[in-house]
Amino acid sequence: MQNDETSAGPRLLGPADVRRLAAELDLRPTKTLGQNFVIDPNTVRRIVRVSGVGAGDVVVEVGPGLGSLTLALLPVVSRVVAVEVDPVLAARLPSTVGEYAPGLADRLEVVPADALRVSGLPGPAPTALVANLPYNVSVPVLLHLLETFPSLSRALVMVQKEVADRLAAPPGSRTYGVPSVKAAWYATVSPAGSVGRSVFWPVPNVDSGLVLLERRADVEAGREPAERAAVFAVVDAAFAQRRKTLRAALSGWAGSPAAAEAVLTAAGVDPRARGEQLTVDDFTRIAAARPAMNASGHS
Repeated sequence: MQNDETSAGPRLLGPADVRRLAAELDLRPTKTLGQNFVIDPNTVRRIVRVSGVGAGDVVVEVGPGLGSLTLALLPVVSRVVAVEVDPVLAARLPSTVGEYAPGLADRLEVVPADALRVSGLPGPAPTALVANLPYNVSVPVLLHLLETFPSLSRALVMVQKEVADRLAAPPGSRTYGVPSVKAAWYATVSPAGSVGRSVFWPVPNVDSGLVLLERRADVEAGREPAERAAVFAVVDAAFAQRRKTLRAALSGWAGSPAAAEAVLTAAGVDPRARGEQLTVDDFTRIAAARPAMNASGHS
C-alpha cells in the first residue's frame, strides 16, 4: 500500500513512461548534452527528501529532461523553474506535467536556455537548486548559479561520483582541488549519498553521487565580486601545478618566487605548503595580502 505522500502526489515516471515519452519525441539521448534520464521513482523521491526543500521554496532545476525529478518536486515546493537547453524537451515538459500532475501544472515555469548563460530567472528569487546536472558541465553550472543567484540558500545536485567526491573533499585529501575550494567559497559542502547506474536510461558507464551545499550566507554577505575573482585566481594558480610548493606555483601570479613568498608569509601561510593543504579561508588571506604588499611598497 502506498503511503500518503506518494498516493496524494503526482504519478512519477517509470521505465515504460520514460521510453514512451522518448519514443514520442524521437529522442536519442546525447552524450554532448550529458543526457541520462532517471527511470526510478524512488530515486527522485529520495533526492527531494535529502534536499530538504519545502512549501516555501522556489526551486531551480537544471536539465529537467523528460520530467522525472520535476514531477517529484512539484507537490513539495511552491514553484519549480526548470532550465532546459534542449528545445524539444523544454517544449514538451509542460504537457508531461499536465498529464502526470494536472493539479500542479501552475507551479512550473520552463526556461528554454543554457544554464551556463542564465543571468536572471522569471518570478520570485530562487531559494534552492535541485538537479540531476548534465555530467559534462556540472561544476561550471553549479558555480555559475551560486554566483548569479545569492538567494540560493541550498543546493542538492546529482553528479558523476568522481565529481561528487571532488566537490565534497576536505583539504589534504587526494581529490581536493579547484572544484572543492570554489564550492567551499559559497557553501558548506557534504556528500549526501551514492546513486547506482541502473536508475538511469541510458545506463551511464559511471556511478553517480549526491552533494548537498548549504550557503555560507554569513561569510558571503560582505564580499564583493572582485574579491571572489581575486581569490579564484589564486586557487587556479595554486592547482595549475599542484605538485609544486606555493612559492613556486604562485610565482607567475605574484610576479616572482620571492614576491610569492612575501605574500604567503604576510598571509600566514607556509611558502613550502601545497595548494591541496589550504582551506578556502587560507586562499582568501593570500589574495588579500597581495594588494596590501603592493601598497606597502613591496613588488
